[in-house]
Amino acid sequence: MVRPCCFGFNPQTAVNNAFQVSTEEEPVFVQKKALAEFDGYVALLRKHNIEVIVVQDTPEPHTPDSIFPNNWISFHPEQVAILYPMFAPNRRLERKKTVFQAIQEHAPRIRWIDISPRERENRFLEGTGSMVFDRGNKRAYACRSPRTDEELLRQVCDTLNYDPVCFDALDKGAPIYHTNVMMCMAQHYVVICMESVPSATDRQKLLKTFEKDKKKVVEITAAQMNEFAGNMFQVFSRDNEPFLVMSHRACKALSKSQLKVLGSFNKIITPVLDTIETHGGGSARCMLAEVV
Repeated sequence: MVRPCCFGFNPQTAVNNAFQVSTEEEPVFVQKKALAEFDGYVALLRKHNIEVIVVQDTPEPHTPDSIFPNNWISFHPEQVAILYPMFAPNRRLERKKTVFQAIQEHAPRIRWIDISPRERENRFLEGTGSMVFDRGNKRAYACRSPRTDEELLRQVCDTLNYDPVCFDALDKGAPIYHTNVMMCMAQHYVVICMESVPSATDRQKLLKTFEKDKKKVVEITAAQMNEFAGNMFQVFSRDNEPFLVMSHRACKALSKSQLKVLGSFNKIITPVLDTIETHGGGSARCMLAEVV
């Protein structure tokens, strides 16, 4: 997780992230509130015996979205890390020396796979925002968008020996910018906004794949998705106990029956992330670059 120093609304990402909202609030107060939310989130995870590595962001270069590291890097077994091509020029600056140094301290023999140069071709694949991994079944789910290039998806899947599952997903008629705002894959279940998938063929393909992999399907509505109910993530404690992380806002949007189903698989952790969600257009899952 990257602790923010200059968090705020990013106009470069707002062009295709409909979840961001620009407000009149002073930037200094937005940063102060975001920092408090970040620290509270980290404290909650650690309270549940979940290991967290925190890297402090730096003022230069200016990176208002550094709090969402999962988009530019993903980690894989045997100390492999992939670097991804980012849509917004100021998000490319998040690949900072300080972050790489912190990674090397924990994984000195890490092997880098760098596809970020594809930015020069205006082709993008924004990590585990663009792709939702089912690591157990070696699948990568991705909805097409300006930030998710299907050919790059297939290249990454070839590298990881994963099967790509590509589909279209829309919100108010526009492509959803990141798959992880409409879908969460856990060990024994999947949370998905099937309402956002317009093609019957795509819906059937998804449901057949979930059935094959014995995943319980928990559907959310488009309205719940817009409250960040799709942007949740299953994490594990040092004792391998599963937890589902979602924001307080997302939790409030879910029904009692939905929460009961999710709670039957794992305990639920609900940090308050209102400022980060409003100005950044991302939530609990986006803030985690999971280490496996």
